[in-house]
Amino acid sequence: MIAQDSIEALKARLDIVDVVGSYIELKKAGGNFKAPCPFHEEKSPSFVVSPQKQIFHCFGCGAGGDAVKFVMEYEKLNYPEALEKLAESYNFTLNYTDNKHNKPRSQVMDKLNEWYQSLLAKNQTALAYIKERGIYESSIEKFGIGYAPESNATLNYIRSQQFSVKEAVDMGVVGYNQERNQTYARFIERITFPIFSANGSIVGFGGRTITGHQAKYVNSPETAFFNKSRLLYAYNLAKQSLHKRGEIIITEGYLDVIMLHQAGFDNAVATLGTALTHEHLPLLRKGSPRVVMAYDGDKAGRAAALKASKLLSASGFNGGVVVFGGGLDPADMVKEGRVEELGNMFRDAKPFIEFVLDEILSLYNLRDPKAKEACMQEGIAYLKTLSPILQEEYKTYLASRLGGLGVSPSLLKLSSQTNIQQPKNMQQQQSQHKDMWELTLIKTILEKPEYIEQVLDVIDPTLLQFHSYEFSLVLQGKQDAPELMAIMVDDTIVPLKSEDALHAELITFLTKHYERELKKVNIASNISFEQKAFYIRKFRGKIAKLKRGELVSLND
Repeated sequence: MIAQDSIEALKARLDIVDVVGSYIELKKAGGNFKAPCPFHEEKSPSFVVSPQKQIFHCFGCGAGGDAVKFVMEYEKLNYPEALEKLAESYNFTLNYTDNKHNKPRSQVMDKLNEWYQSLLAKNQTALAYIKERGIYESSIEKFGIGYAPESNATLNYIRSQQFSVKEAVDMGVVGYNQERNQTYARFIERITFPIFSANGSIVGFGGRTITGHQAKYVNSPETAFFNKSRLLYAYNLAKQSLHKRGEIIITEGYLDVIMLHQAGFDNAVATLGTALTHEHLPLLRKGSPRVVMAYDGDKAGRAAALKASKLLSASGFNGGVVVFGGGLDPADMVKEGRVEELGNMFRDAKPFIEFVLDEILSLYNLRDPKAKEACMQEGIAYLKTLSPILQEEYKTYLASRLGGLGVSPSLLKLSSQTNIQQPKNMQQQQSQHKDMWELTLIKTILEKPEYIEQVLDVIDPTLLQFHSYEFSLVLQGKQDAPELMAIMVDDTIVPLKSEDALHAELITFLTKHYERELKKVNIASNISFEQKAFYIRKFRGKIAKLKRGELVSLND
């Protein structure tokens, strides 16, 4: 069994936003984060992560718990398996009550990488290739580039370092042929590029043949520690720069990344032999950088750029695409000294939405009316994946480019999203104006706590007719209360955008409130004439100030 003190030490190192954010996209919502729940089908986010309490909770299906519980549910692991996976991700050594399990994290990858690096210095063919590609010695060291020899040499080295073959198989550096009952090294006579997790642990290798093997590049297989759809090559080296610059450059290969770093573009990364997927988005979302896709101009490169652009634009990312023509790629341009030109290309990347629409348009013969209609329908289908504002903005762009004089934007019907029947409970909420107004006020001060003093100057919880309890929770600082978390994830409640908007709403609310109070005084029969006259003057004075645009405090 895993020792309890070891479990507690691991949990103390975990950050639930980091753990959950490595699996799904999280969006800031006040002091918490929200997302569509990964455990059940839903359209509106009801899944909340609280960094303050280090827990997650779904208001839809009821799932909840800490970081370990999330990994258990998401990966379908038992408790010890989830702990071991997290320990591996965080380079943490667990202690066990049973001494035979007390062993440090496997060092087979690290040892192999050191050995591969030492072999590179002795292999003139590999060094000549690296030099010919323009890679500096400093880059060899920075990226840990090495060389893998023939299979038996690797197997013998693993055994000589007292690692078991099973351990090497589990880590993906050795394969096993069940039919032949034979093991083999996965990287044979290849230049090696170690692949690191975001936390800096080696989790796999990429290999480039220098002996004419049919497969030019190979990557480690999927293991418990390596998922190529969640990782980006060199992200561990680029993350500091990309956060500082507010931009990340995504390329197609190891050499592109290495050469871009040499040229000063140290915010460059690469996908690992796979297209960009939804699983990459949580990693890309960190720091909210502008995303630049730098892809080859061949058919495969353009198709990959199109797919990535659709994914990123529909997911709300800012950025664009640079497509390299003439058989060149970023590595070639750096080698030729065209660094300034590269910088200009990255700055002037074609925005994702324009790139997608232009690529769709290029697929059709727009002189053929039927083809033009099909093109328009494909363009409309894509636009419907965007926000309503972007739909309206870009339907004119699409219409104007549909050949000849184009077509009227009015022909592009984008209303299907806005005509979706709303659930009854949402309709009820919207019909209760005061209810929704109060929820809006609460959500505004949850997301912008700097406004709370302005609000407290003029109202207190007793003035709210429907949600005074939730307002009191805000004042008590209980942002993790289920009632407030539910407000934060409800997209039908839209917070006010500015202090001016808040001021205007408070004027309206208070005017109606004091007009109601004035009516109560006028019909009151349980107070003296003098008291009635006093309150009438008081409320009329407040209403007059409010109508002049002046907020009035509770104590006026």
